Amino acid sequence: MRSSTTDVDTSEFVDYLRATSEMVGQIAHLEVIPPRDAVFGSVDKPLDARLETCLKENHLWPLYSHQADAVNAAIRGENVFIATPAASGKSLTFYIPIFESLLADPKATALYLAPTKALAQDQKKHIRELFSSYVISRGDFDTFDGDTPSSDRAAIRRDARLILSNPDMLHVGILPNHENWRRFFANLKFVVIDEAHYYRGVFGSHLGLVLRRLRRICSRYGSRPQFILASATIGNPKEFAQLLTGLEFTVVDKDGSPYGGKDFIFWNPPFTDPSKSTRRSASAEATSLFAELIAHEIRTLVFARTRRLAEVIFVHARERLQKLAPDKADRIKPYRAGYLPEDRRRIEKELFGGRLDGAVATSALELGVDIGSLDATVLTGYPGSTASVWQQAGRSGRRRRRSLSILIARNDPLDQYFMRHPDFFFKGSGDAALVNPENKYIAGLHLLCAAWEAPLSIADEQYFCLSYGERLADLICRGLLKERKGHYFLSASLTYPAQEVSIRGMSGSEFEVIDASSGALLEVLDSSTALFQLYPGAIYLHQGESYFIRSLDTDTRIAKAEITDNTYYTETKDITELEVKKTLRSVFIRGVPVHLGEVEVTVTVIGFKRKAQFTEEVLGEEPLSLPPQKFETVAVWFEVPEHLTQKITGALDLAGGLHAVEHAAIGILPLYALCDRNDIGGLSTPLHPDTGSATIFIYDAHAGGVGIAEKGYEIIIQLWEATLKTIEECPCESGCPACIQSPKCGNNNEPLDKRAAAVLLRSLLGMHPAEKMVD
Repeated sequence: MRSSTTDVDTSEFVDYLRATSEMVGQIAHLEVIPPRDAVFGSVDKPLDARLETCLKENHLWPLYSHQADAVNAAIRGENVFIATPAASGKSLTFYIPIFESLLADPKATALYLAPTKALAQDQKKHIRELFSSYVISRGDFDTFDGDTPSSDRAAIRRDARLILSNPDMLHVGILPNHENWRRFFANLKFVVIDEAHYYRGVFGSHLGLVLRRLRRICSRYGSRPQFILASATIGNPKEFAQLLTGLEFTVVDKDGSPYGGKDFIFWNPPFTDPSKSTRRSASAEATSLFAELIAHEIRTLVFARTRRLAEVIFVHARERLQKLAPDKADRIKPYRAGYLPEDRRRIEKELFGGRLDGAVATSALELGVDIGSLDATVLTGYPGSTASVWQQAGRSGRRRRRSLSILIARNDPLDQYFMRHPDFFFKGSGDAALVNPENKYIAGLHLLCAAWEAPLSIADEQYFCLSYGERLADLICRGLLKERKGHYFLSASLTYPAQEVSIRGMSGSEFEVIDASSGALLEVLDSSTALFQLYPGAIYLHQGESYFIRSLDTDTRIAKAEITDNTYYTETKDITELEVKKTLRSVFIRGVPVHLGEVEVTVTVIGFKRKAQFTEEVLGEEPLSLPPQKFETVAVWFEVPEHLTQKITGALDLAGGLHAVEHAAIGILPLYALCDRNDIGGLSTPLHPDTGSATIFIYDAHAGGVGIAEKGYEIIIQLWEATLKTIEECPCESGCPACIQSPKCGNNNEPLDKRAAAVLLRSLLGMHPAEKMVD
């Protein structure tokens, strides 16, 4: 059996694909990324001799240019955002300043935050292996998270100088109990936010406010820590870092590490029905490619978007390998959230040690947990951002050998856009990571948490947002804060508010999912999503298992579920209504009014469909009667003037054209905003009562908004252009999932008119009907 260190020429497999007649047609684009040599840099000031010796003995010296630039900036006292690709050695850019500080000052402390407990544990392992015998003793660093035994916590608080944790523990366990951490906060020199691109949308908006609370508590104890953010490449690093922390940053984003080169294939599944633009599923293609790669002795990691798909791809790939290469069938495994920690650690070790030839994983393995050297990665669908694509692709070739990555397109507007416009991905600047710490719903919650930690005052405006005074007044008006002598105290009716705030979603009343057979609590869902997933008859996924929702009590907020082997899934049907509350900004573009503003959205679930897992065939529909869900958010909308709607004549349908533009624009907006399609909602109508004209609304699907609509407003012309390309370049006759159909449409994708949508978009762009779009 080949060892994990044997060189494999992945370019031979690319030649094999190109020579295989049934496969060559699926290669939409091959990007050959050349290898490059290392570019080294130097530090401005000599490092502590103990640290430099440690780096040299571990073959981590000299530093690459980006490492040296980041270290120099940090030692100068600047906050640093290091945004370079996977496997470029970002960890050293924060460990060197941290250990320099700890060696120079025996009281100094540092805090490392990772989005997952697994990543913090992995970093702990690296510190132990690389640094603990040189620059930090074993008792001076440790993880502190939900898995830390209660018996160990007091000793860690008392002794540890470097704490590895996560935002959740900082929010709910450390900051509310800051008096127990007095020593640690008083001497805090550095705060590291690893995998920072992960903190976008609602989660990032929450973290932004948690970090402001952290800065406030540090100031209370006399410290002003520097922040170091490490991230994959994103389109707006400086703006993002400042929004996340409220501080100024120096950005380092030119990678000096060596690179073995990569063949990157964009793979478009074959048509099963060309007239409808129906394609073979991405998961079926991933299964075939995974088995072929493993059979060709190429160690491979496949990424799937859901836990269930990870399991399905694994099972079918193993079956194919039993025919292609029987000796390989037991050398692949699935890996996903939901497994016990010890099972995940075992699979990681087996991958690292070469005892496995491949794995199928969810995004749980996207982050920087070291799993050793892999030759290829397969991405089952665009994961939602270019940063995630490069992170997932970067899991192969981490030992500086040439590697292979394959992005398999799903049949949706975004994936198909990339198949037709690969330069947008490979030559673009990357998408923007969006957060909104000004979100009034999120900010108000964190001000209550801050008031618990220490009474608020007007002076705290320096830590929080421009709307601090407005949020403060609102909380006082609602009786949640009480003013005494210029300070604002938490109402006596509130205790430990951090426990009531989930920083990974929008807080509110929560629903419990109960296993009907055992009475065990399976999961807790936020009310904003519960009614769309827990209605009677729904199929709900929990830790890779399918559950049938037997009942939902909206008064007690309890859903009872029973495990099922049904092979279908369910989708809601709903009605959306939207009311404009306040216009914030407006502009006329070629005579078309475009607005950004605050809106109230009302969504009522009226039924659901049962659909087959892979064929998408509708197996049946059921009505539902559930209470409407209302939330205030931010929207961008544009009115289509009457002289443009009058161009929709003959057999063309205005309502269908507007609806098609709305769907396609929602599918394309994630090109420009680091978000998922599910983060965006929309509404279109030939006559909206608040505008008096045909209007298309696109709104943030989270209460208060997280910045997506603002981004849409800023790039509205580019959005129209990309949407028109998506519609006109799709080979289908009358509309399909790759252009104007939406998987989440509450109206069963009716009405839709592809031709009318193209006419409307050309009119909005001031184009002649026969004029061609150009790149």
